[in-house]
Amino acid sequence: MSLNLDFFKSMNISASGLTAQRARIDVIASNIANAESTRSVDGGPYRRKTVVFSEILNDVMNPGNASFENLGGVQIDSIEEDQRPFRMEYDPSHPDANEEGYVEYPNVYVLREMVDLIEAQRAYEANVSAMNITKSFADAAIRIGRG
Repeated sequence: MSLNLDFFKSMNISASGLTAQRARIDVIASNIANAESTRSVDGGPYRRKTVVFSEILNDVMNPGNASFENLGGVQIDSIEEDQRPFRMEYDPSHPDANEEGYVEYPNVYVLREMVDLIEAQRAYEANVSAMNITKSFADAAIRIGRG
């Protein structure tokens, strides 16, 4: 593989990471925005969502050889609903309270979402840094080739 293709491959891997983490940040923002939503379109409280990623493998992968060279980035497999139970809080004056006075609130815990958000932001920043380093290597290679 030529040096030029390695730069593009590296940039594509980082770009796929940027896209994946951006989707994760959007889902986390939606979770936070709906943390107290007791009514959703589907009926009942909002259910927390998570993003599921998988690796992209290059087409030239040899059977039984899962080396670093075969990796091609990350992709979003799905956005799934968290099946953990809803939070139950006693509030008989709430319009969505059941017969016993309990309200079902989303299974979203804002503290967990904030930790996930920080992690996604750092992963996003790491991919930006990797792209910038690759770009500086490519620029240096071009300067060497001209000199």
